[in-house]
Amino acid sequence: MNISNNTIYNSINLLIGLVWFINGSVCKLLDLVPRHQEIVATILGADHALLLTKLIGVSEILLAFWIWSRIKSRWAAVLQIVLILSMNIIEYFYASEMLLWGKLNSVFALLFVFLIYFNEYKLNPTISQ
Repeated sequence: MNISNNTIYNSINLLIGLVWFINGSVCKLLDLVPRHQEIVATILGADHALLLTKLIGVSEILLAFWIWSRIKSRWAAVLQIVLILSMNIIEYFYASEMLLWGKLNSVFALLFVFLIYFNEYKLNPTISQ
């Protein structure tokens, strides 16, 4: 790996972590995007939507710190990919009208999955190619 790939990897890693951190903190914990709690209520029920949304937010923040730590980075990448794909499949069928881009949200989710995969499996300087 040369220096430029390392810099690209670090930058993308920072960006991926920021996506999780902002979604967890701003959108869910601070509830600045109420649509997230509405989606949770639609899928999991309204009774515990607030608590579940906050727990999801905390989990996303913890995931961001895990990503930034680079500890077991391939495990973190696999978990992210599984979470994103499963979450988007569920939302596609049960709450697509609430998503920012509707059913087109799936396209952006797939692009994010490919970015995570590419960054971890093609650019990661600590893993032999």
